Amino acid sequence: MENNISPLLSNDTFKFSCTQKISCFNECCRDLNQFLTPYDILRLKNQLGLTSSIFLERYTTRHTGPETGLPIITLKTDSAHEFKCPFVTASGCRVYEDRPSSCRMYPLIRVASRSRETGTVTEQYMLLKEAHCLGCKQGHQWTVREWIENQEVAIYNQMNDMFMEIIGLKNRLLPGPLDRKSGLMFHWACYDLDTFRSHIFDKDLLGGWNLDPKTPYALKHDDIELLQFGFKWVKETLFGKT
Repeated sequence: MENNISPLLSNDTFKFSCTQKISCFNECCRDLNQFLTPYDILRLKNQLGLTSSIFLERYTTRHTGPETGLPIITLKTDSAHEFKCPFVTASGCRVYEDRPSSCRMYPLIRVASRSRETGTVTEQYMLLKEAHCLGCKQGHQWTVREWIENQEVAIYNQMNDMFMEIIGLKNRLLPGPLDRKSGLMFHWACYDLDTFRSHIFDKDLLGGWNLDPKTPYALKHDDIELLQFGFKWVKETLFGKT
């Protein structure tokens, strides 16, 4: 059996269940080439009780995207054991509550595009049936809408769409690789949040920003607020867009 991909609408149904009782359990956590979004990293580093810089050093690899010229982050895998995820155990995922968005969506794939004219995000969904996966042959029947709610993926999609807007701006306004300074700024604001936070307050990066008086406190104590500000800061600093 070959892998099969079929499009689905929000109210279309599919069948899926994954438990320790099926023989393919944990197979989807091997042979990985796992990209991490900024929000994935935020959730994972907090789940593990690590600073963002330690998490990135210990569990990830940094590359430059061949098409975007932007820094991208991938999860380090165990090459000695079929390139398996560092968080998979015999009993399943040890970071399950904060697993990345692509893991949450599986077996669905979300493809999103943003209109340059209106900023409206259009979603498309596809069902991936992999040859090794028995989960698509059993279990509960879901609509796409029900699966998104059940897997608590809406917040991931919201944050990932903000990041997608930055990628679109980069491709349109600043083609090619970033210079070293711009690459570091992008990396801090999008991926290395704890370093970004220290720069905000140690180097007064808020100077010139007309912010609500409550914002500095939120940036010190709320990682989601910090990441959203990081996206705004990248758009303003690198692309001159507010």
